[in-house]
Amino acid sequence: MTKNDLIKELQEKFKSYSHQDAAYVVNIIFDSMINAIKRGERIELRGFGSFEVRERKPRLGRNPKSGAQVKLKERKVPFFKTGKELRIMVDNKK
Repeated sequence: MTKNDLIKELQEKFKSYSHQDAAYVVNIIFDSMINAIKRGERIELRGFGSFEVRERKPRLGRNPKSGAQVKLKERKVPFFKTGKELRIMVDNKK
């Protein structure tokens, strides 16, 4: 599912809103989530999962093309952990 698919589905469910209104709502939600992650906040969507920022320590990596060692600096990466309900639904268990 793409962002545009989500907008279309939202507009179909709420027919009184235009495509532009649905796009505006989706963009506000995504922008809010992005800004929260940038601030290092944790986002929890019950039944779906949680997003958080994890820190990766500096380490030696390898260039897959040449095989040369490369120093990787400390960095922050977004991390998503699925919620229990979503895991159960994906696994088709009730």
